[in-house]
Amino acid sequence: MLLRMSTLLLRTLREDPADAEVPSHRLLLRAGYVRRAAPGGYTWLPLGKLVLDRVTEIVRREMTAIGDQEVHFPALLPAEPYRTSGRWAEYGDDIFTLADRKGAEHLLAPTHEEMAALLVKDVFSSYRDFPVTLFQVQTKFRDEARPRAGLLRGREFLMKDAYSFDLDEAGLQAAYDRHRDAYTRVFDRLGLAYTVVHAMSGAMGGSASEEFLAATPVGEDTFVGCTACDYAANTEAVLTRAPAAGDPDVHPALEVHDTPETPTIASLVELANVRGLGGRRDWTAADTLKNVVLTVRRPGAEESELLVIGVPGDREVDLKRVEAALHPAAVAVFDDWAAHPELVRGYIGPQILEKLDVRYLVDPRVVTGTTWLTGANEPGRHAVDVVCGRDFTPAGTIEAAEVRAGDPCPVCEAGELTIRRGIEIGHIFQLGRRFTDAFAVDVLGPAGKPVRPTMGCYGIGVSRAVAAVAEQHHDERGLVWPAAVAPCDVHVVAAGKGPQLDAALDLGGRLAAAGLRVLVDDRTHVSAGVKFTDAELIGIPRAVVVGRRLADGYVELRDRAGGERIELPLDGLVERLADEVRAARGDGV
Repeated sequence: MLLRMSTLLLRTLREDPADAEVPSHRLLLRAGYVRRAAPGGYTWLPLGKLVLDRVTEIVRREMTAIGDQEVHFPALLPAEPYRTSGRWAEYGDDIFTLADRKGAEHLLAPTHEEMAALLVKDVFSSYRDFPVTLFQVQTKFRDEARPRAGLLRGREFLMKDAYSFDLDEAGLQAAYDRHRDAYTRVFDRLGLAYTVVHAMSGAMGGSASEEFLAATPVGEDTFVGCTACDYAANTEAVLTRAPAAGDPDVHPALEVHDTPETPTIASLVELANVRGLGGRRDWTAADTLKNVVLTVRRPGAEESELLVIGVPGDREVDLKRVEAALHPAAVAVFDDWAAHPELVRGYIGPQILEKLDVRYLVDPRVVTGTTWLTGANEPGRHAVDVVCGRDFTPAGTIEAAEVRAGDPCPVCEAGELTIRRGIEIGHIFQLGRRFTDAFAVDVLGPAGKPVRPTMGCYGIGVSRAVAAVAEQHHDERGLVWPAAVAPCDVHVVAAGKGPQLDAALDLGGRLAAAGLRVLVDDRTHVSAGVKFTDAELIGIPRAVVVGRRLADGYVELRDRAGGERIELPLDGLVERLADEVRAARGDGV
């Protein structure tokens, strides 16, 4: 394949676009790979489409290598299957919905578990047909409230989704393991540095899930790793190690104290130590119990309910963790204090919440026998020796408190947690029978009785992976594509007119005939300096500069990643580059 920049649909930019927030967004726009078409929607230009296709082909090859069969579901889907599964209400405002001319409701598919389950129900009837795994590469849609960061958070995106169906849990585990291994090969081939972390299942449901996160400071996902073991998890999925429960009756009786002008934890701790409340002057924020009021609305519910969450006072409530724990409910911070005068802002304690019929969930550190300094439910008053299991009884526990660097690892005894950021590029789930139950997918088992298959789901954000590669492979001059995903293998730059231009086109033709993808900068209306700047911005791994030493039979070979520049004779150059490119690509894609 030979592309000529004189005729290529390409427009590079010298300045960063005003709305470009992260490096991948900025550079993919500047280098002419994509153009913004609408909020959260992008047009792929020729160079961008070549990269997208290369990533897609790597994904497709690894899926077919493990026996997955490719299908293609519609993107426009009827509402009824999603109502049957419950996800029409669960997704809420996150999906695009519409009605056809007859008034029938539809949605633009965010994912296709329902369709996969219905297809298997329609086609297969015997245990002899199993196991089976289907996959597709298709455009998906999410009604993001705030599209941002270019391809990383859009409303329309390309995704590979696969669905496995097995007759028992052992088969599901085997399918899950096959896809996990295939994903590591995909992301290794893409040149990504990534971490596999424990994750929440969210709208998918199921018993287990893991995310593949590409490390980058601009990532929207926060995850932790242990300094002593291989534990890694999305912060939403981090579990807190609870202390041992104690005897609630060994503590002194609850006492209420006047604590005027102490609506904050810091002011409360300062006053408690000055006055020696409870006979102590060593109070810290961790000894206090902070009670945060939220509203929770279940899918389909007309009204929200109140929820109070208790966490140690040295912690903040992380709403993302709350939302993950309470999914699919919508969660918001409570602010209508005038409507609930029984809740005293800044002085809420758990002692009366049960009487008020307000649900109360606590951090796992709040166990039976622990004693706290907390609100007394009166303006300007707090209580000491408020004991869990004696003065209040939570309705349950919730992972709601912020996770901090240095927290103890929930798995091993020795390690501490470190916090990093990343981009979700893949997610795998053990769904179980949620969807086969919803649609009564039964097949005849080996004993002649019906068997209900169990499902797995495995997704890769293909267009997001392009952005993730760009995030990890760039420098101050532009993109630096790995060989496996670069739009072209060689960028030939004619650094002059006349003989240089003719030689560049001839070299490009011979490289293309050898099976390489070649971009030739044959523009005659720009300077050599502009061409070099564009070559660095576009980021093709190898550039051949046909310049002043052409008369001597030499050209300059530039390595984009390493920056090395060497002069080589034209004679034998095609064979050398063909060998280098095939070795770098690994598979010849």
